[in-house]
Amino acid sequence: MRRISSNLQHTDTQFSLRRQESRVSDTNNSISSQRKNLNLRDDPLAAGHSVRYQSYLARLDRFEKNAKTLNDQFKITEGYMNQSLQVMQRVRELAVTGANGTYTPGDLKNIGAEVDELLKELVSNGNATGPDGVRLFSGTKSFTEPFETVLGDKDGAGNQVITQVRYNGSIQGKDVEIDEQSYLKTGEAGNRAFWAERQTLFSEVNATNFAVKADTSIEVDGVNVPLTAGDNVYSIISKINDSGAGVKAYLDPVTNGLNIETTDSRQLWLKDGTGGDVLASLGMVKPDQKPPYNIANSVRMSGGSMFDAVIALRDALASGDQEAIGGRILGAIDGGIDNLSTRLASIGSRFERSELTMARIDAQQVNVTAAESRESDIDFTKAVTDLKMYEYTQQATLSTAGKLYSNTLLNYIK
Repeated sequence: MRRISSNLQHTDTQFSLRRQESRVSDTNNSISSQRKNLNLRDDPLAAGHSVRYQSYLARLDRFEKNAKTLNDQFKITEGYMNQSLQVMQRVRELAVTGANGTYTPGDLKNIGAEVDELLKELVSNGNATGPDGVRLFSGTKSFTEPFETVLGDKDGAGNQVITQVRYNGSIQGKDVEIDEQSYLKTGEAGNRAFWAERQTLFSEVNATNFAVKADTSIEVDGVNVPLTAGDNVYSIISKINDSGAGVKAYLDPVTNGLNIETTDSRQLWLKDGTGGDVLASLGMVKPDQKPPYNIANSVRMSGGSMFDAVIALRDALASGDQEAIGGRILGAIDGGIDNLSTRLASIGSRFERSELTMARIDAQQVNVTAAESRESDIDFTKAVTDLKMYEYTQQATLSTAGKLYSNTLLNYIK
């Protein structure tokens, strides 16, 4: 119930004026900011949806930048790997030429000079750096030179030549998020991209009576393999094969030693877990040394890198060993070419995935932007119409108030 008093007319008039002024002000602010809701309380549900849409748009923008960065890296990496493939094709041509038996020892040495230069070019490609200064083939060690060359003297060379190429990078890849909980691996570890053959390690330590002393673990190609006390060599072999690492372990039928072979062309990394000595006790690794050059001296090893194959070809050409050139060395070169082709296909497939990801993100950004606009943007035509209506109502209120308070101070002077 409202109390009727002489001040009621004035109070109602002032209330109406303030309400009209507030509506005009809010509408002007909405038009200037292009936002429908200036405060969360105006529409809490729409405001909540709008915040989530904006957050998702920010994440999509980050994913798009990641995909574009990976796309550029894949292009650069593919270029160096394709050039390395061309180098290996030329090396193979020279190997076939040197193995046909029609050239003199002097001619073979001259061919070896070109092979030596191709070896330097191959090492240069392996140590390639991207435009951002990151090494392309060093794994997670972004600023470490992946391949270290060892120089030495060779008869008839006249100067020092490359006698060994050692890998100093890592085997882990760098995963980059390109969508919600979706990752894409970037780069290639050098000991995989530039490897020629499957690597096999043959231990000469009899492992038939071996048993794990305490709960521990081993690392095989970066994959952790947990072991429990009492595990014998057959349990260890089973756990290695079931670990998901790209290797195959088995017991040597002659020496009863543990043998481990990679399932594709790459360098094998083995390491005992913290405080453990399982692999060292089995005669596979040297204790307290880091992979990949921690393999025990007693272990027989087969399978090398493309650098090893090219070095062997150069040395065989210098010594005139045509039988080795046309057999083992040519086989290793073919393996390196096959492996490079496989890695190139992997890079190309990831490049295509990044392209598809960018196209999908572009479409998502349009859809999410439309949804966010529907929740928060104003209807400009309706806002202008409402503003004119509020202004007209305000003017009508002011006009009515002016007629109600027509008396002035001059009326009382008469």
